[in-house]
Amino acid sequence: MVEWIDQINWYQLFVNWGIIIVKVIVLFFIYLVVKAIGKKAIVKAFDRKNTNDQLSPGRRKTLQSISNNILAYSLLFIFVGILFDLFGVDIKMLIAGAGIVGLAIGFGAQGLVSDVVTGFFILLEKQIDVGDYVTVASYDGIIEGVGLRTTQLRGFDGTLYFIPNREIASVSNHSRGNMRALVDISIPYENDIDEAMKVMQDACNKLAASEGTILEGPDVVGVQAVDSAEVVIRVICKTKNMEQWSVERKLRKLLKEVLEKKEKE
Repeated sequence: MVEWIDQINWYQLFVNWGIIIVKVIVLFFIYLVVKAIGKKAIVKAFDRKNTNDQLSPGRRKTLQSISNNILAYSLLFIFVGILFDLFGVDIKMLIAGAGIVGLAIGFGAQGLVSDVVTGFFILLEKQIDVGDYVTVASYDGIIEGVGLRTTQLRGFDGTLYFIPNREIASVSNHSRGNMRALVDISIPYENDIDEAMKVMQDACNKLAASEGTILEGPDVVGVQAVDSAEVVIRVICKTKNMEQWSVERKLRKLLKEVLEKKEKE
């Protein structure tokens, strides 16, 4: 045992390993530099497309996100391949071996393949874009990133969800087209309904004239419900996308104020 150790050329061993370590460090540095340059190039490429009317801002962000995703996976694959080569591992033999081992782990990789395929069709069919308000996999929120494997969704409570694409069985996109703002206002049962609706409509007309986010209406459509104590009157309007909640809040405040003012007269 001692004779075997004595036969080792420790100086040459340390030199060889030192060279390998230096190469790994240099390779890692090059990987980081190329990745940073690639990301900047992608950002500049999509910035130049800002004048292209065929691409919406959300679509540009989506394509930029997936481009960064593809760049990261490609560079990582190249980095790992060169790293194996530095340690004397034949990448061809590794790939051949992976093909054999793949038969054993194929069932475990089905989820990953399903993620990628589903992600591809989500992008191809333009189901969602970055910035869209959607409902997917029972979560509501704003899309922050679309990748080949996962979709990132920011919930309204601030939680960031990473959803595997295979779990997106259906998509409800609330950001395609104008949205509806709906407000129900209750008035006492004994009040004059026609007079209340007239006062409410006058207030809605004034709000529509001053609020640029309102595209149609607001219209007092009539009595929605009646019980022994109150009458519910419904107001509906169309707004710009993602502005419906703001308009609903303004309507509730305005209608409450005008009705209270009318009661005091």
